Parts: sequence; structure tokens; C-alpha cells
Amino acid sequence: MTGAGPDRARGVYGISVAAELVGTGVQNLRAYEARGLLDPERTEGGTRRYSADDLDRLRRIGDLLEAGLNLAGIAMVMDLQDEIGQLRTRNGEHQSLPGRIDPIDKTRAEPS
Repeated sequence: MTGAGPDRARGVYGISVAAELVGTGVQNLRAYEARGLLDPERTEGGTRRYSADDLDRLRRIGDLLEAGLNLAGIAMVMDLQDEIGQLRTRNGEHQSLPGRIDPIDKTRAEPS
């Protein structure tokens, strides 16, 4: 067996199992999807399949609901969190480039 591990993005959980795992109702999952908060995979027959990443996202939605946000606010927060993650990834790639110039040159003296 290879050591790659399971694919967290692969949809393997049906809607009722996903709802039970995150402690919410099936109708809530449908509502979150309708609001664009998540996009589960679909089988050829149209059955929703939720991944481990989807379950993490659903838990974040639940946490934000408990904090008092409505679904519109949650959509904004999650979009910003996703954008921050993408920027951090890009920044990490930039940091590892050879010959990268440090944006703060500590060798230059500040003007007095």
C-alpha cells in the first residue's frame, strides 16, 4: 500500500452522514449549498457527496453561526478566509524563490 493517504477533497459521504457528522440537519446542508457556501461533488445520478474538506467547511459554518453571524456574513468571512489562504500559499511560493529580494533592506540606514 502506498503512503499517500486519503484524498480530503474526494466526496465520499452522503448528505445524511455528512449532516450527522457535523451535527446539523440535512435541510441546513441544502440551504448552505443554495447560498453558495459549499459545493459538494455529485454522482452521475445527482446524489451529493461530501468530502472531509466539505465537513471542515461545514464545521466552520457552524462555528460562525454560533458566533452570531448570518449566512450572508458567513459567506463574506469564508470568502476572505479563502483569499487569505491563497495569498499565504502564493507568499510561501514567493519566499522560496532563489534570489528573492527582501522587501525590508536592513543594511540601509534610515535618514535622520
